[in-house]
Amino acid sequence: MHIVIAGGHGQIALRLTETLAARGHAVTGLVRNPDHTEDIAAIGGRAIVLDLEQADVEHVAGLLEGVDAVVFAAGAGPGSGAARKDTVDRAGSVLMADAAEQAGVGRFLQISAMGTGRVPDPERGEVWAAYVEAKTRAEEDLRSRDLDWIVLRPGRLTDDEPSGTVTLAESVAGGEVTRGDVAEVLAALLETPELTCRTLELVGGDTPIGDAVATLTAPERD
Repeated sequence: MHIVIAGGHGQIALRLTETLAARGHAVTGLVRNPDHTEDIAAIGGRAIVLDLEQADVEHVAGLLEGVDAVVFAAGAGPGSGAARKDTVDRAGSVLMADAAEQAGVGRFLQISAMGTGRVPDPERGEVWAAYVEAKTRAEEDLRSRDLDWIVLRPGRLTDDEPSGTVTLAESVAGGEVTRGDVAEVLAALLETPELTCRTLELVGGDTPIGDAVATLTAPERD
């Protein structure tokens, strides 16, 4: 497969690139900063410099010609204000989905967050509320499209050593999950095309990642 990752220099995106490249997939990371291209090349991917806040659909669609799947891993980052939560976390996802449709790329994975779709905790401030709103609207936009989409909502992210075991379902109790395990789950989802049009929540757990994904595709028993 050829996978394009928007937000290609993010911590999850870099782990996903390395994982996919090691499995023989072609990976292109879209990055805003030209200084980040060498980091992606060093782990087996290639990078294209693209500012999602300035790009237009036609240009991005051209970059997606012949691509098999898109992963939206971009985010405004913890130091950004409320306005950029909308222009990156929401509008960036909409742009990539528009471009995917125009280029004929059916598979689209969106990294969201636990708590999306709920009323944000007012004690966390207006920037957090803007983030939850942006992610909620991005999810709603994706669900309205004729794409083979998956929304993945990880719990609190850590840089601990990945365990290879998780809890993955449409609804799970809150908790933590390592960025490495999130990347492995995304890779498994990309390699499971029959799993589509689902919103999934993810935290650490006891089920091996391959089994957790396989369970979601298993036929229901009477």
